Amino acid sequence: MAPKAFASSADLDQKEQTLEVLADGVYALTAEGDPNVGAIEGEDFLVCFEALATPVAAREWLAKLREHTGKPVRYLVLSHYHAVRVLGASAFDADVIVAHENTRALVAERGKEDWESEFGRMPRLAKSADSVPGLTWPTLTFSDRLTIDLGGDRGDLVLQYCGRGHTEGDIVAWLPRQKILFAGDLVEAEAALYTGDAFHRDWSSSTLDRVREFGAEALIGGRGAVSKGREAVDAAIAQTRHFLEVMIREVGAAQRAGGTLKDAFERTHAALVGQYGEWPIFEHCLPFDVSRLWDELSGIERPVIWTAERDRAVWDQLQD
Repeated sequence: MAPKAFASSADLDQKEQTLEVLADGVYALTAEGDPNVGAIEGEDFLVCFEALATPVAAREWLAKLREHTGKPVRYLVLSHYHAVRVLGASAFDADVIVAHENTRALVAERGKEDWESEFGRMPRLAKSADSVPGLTWPTLTFSDRLTIDLGGDRGDLVLQYCGRGHTEGDIVAWLPRQKILFAGDLVEAEAALYTGDAFHRDWSSSTLDRVREFGAEALIGGRGAVSKGREAVDAAIAQTRHFLEVMIREVGAAQRAGGTLKDAFERTHAALVGQYGEWPIFEHCLPFDVSRLWDELSGIERPVIWTAERDRAVWDQLQD
């Protein structure tokens, strides 16, 4: 049996993008399991949520958005630090780039390594990689909550830290008037979870509890279709929680039995593949997910930095 292609290196098919207007001045762009982005109109400005992987990819998104609004981008909000979410930032010409204070620290600590790692894992997303001018640095950070007055009668946009999850710096963007939540990678809708920088136990419990407490009636996750209606929103949150809980159960069981990391991967793969195996990036993510969770349950509090070399070593050890 031929070895599996590394991560998403063989995923070269272009995905169909869908731009949806979720409410007056509220936009979401989804792409069949590729990273989602969004935008919210203020009275005379835009707030964009996420930046995609390169300026060239971001400009394609902005061209679609400009079919609906010509307002300038005042705020670019980054849900977390991962390269495919942030390195397109220069295309937005935003006055302010907003992120959690932990995200800024992560860029300083491991942003360069993450850039090389993610572009190696997902080359198709790194469209015109040489257009990236350098690391993306937030110019405004916060620790708990930041409210943006959208002006006129448009209400507020609330940026909220819900706790450690996909990374230690994830934030969400909440429109209380419209009950719309941009959840970033804290929630996926029928797309597999990447947890290589995660805090699984916090994420699966208190962090997702806080996300659910918003009572959103529409949710844009990090990947997958927009969840519309409370039932669909709750289902997306529940499937994210279940994926994490199964991983914690299986990796923990392997450790308690004196097994190896490979044993833990095989147990976890077997437990998840039936329900989640056909979802985007499942095979890509799971070796890195299990490796991080193994470390976490072994007492390694913060994720080990992923490098291109470490990516290959873990892949070769587990996904053969």
